[in-house]
Amino acid sequence: MDPLFWPSETNSFRRFTPESLAAIEERIANKKKEQVEVKGKNKDQGVEEDKLTPQLDLKICKKLPSLYGDIPADLVGEALEDFDPYYSDHKTFMVINKRRTIFRFTATPALFIFGPFNPVRKAAIKILVHS
Repeated sequence: MDPLFWPSETNSFRRFTPESLAAIEERIANKKKEQVEVKGKNKDQGVEEDKLTPQLDLKICKKLPSLYGDIPADLVGEALEDFDPYYSDHKTFMVINKRRTIFRFTATPALFIFGPFNPVRKAAIKILVHS
């Protein structure tokens, strides 16, 4: 099969890091700038832009399709960058458990205290996704 349509394991699973969060925040800022520019240009015109929708096979609580390959053992239960294009400009990350079930969490501070990299929050997520 064509490698463009079949994602490789090395490209699919990447840890969610502070650099990942900074890249997401940058994409959000760029998107807001583009929207402001488009509103200014198309103020008089009724132009609709294409809306991106979440992939149905990557929904929460569904099993990860075999198309994405096997998840490395050291990444089970760890925060991963979301590889659904819909969430590329959302502050979210995904966690996959041993049974390949997808869980998605927000990267905003929980209870306004615990950021996504806080050890207490990481432990709570591990307990939640444990099969």
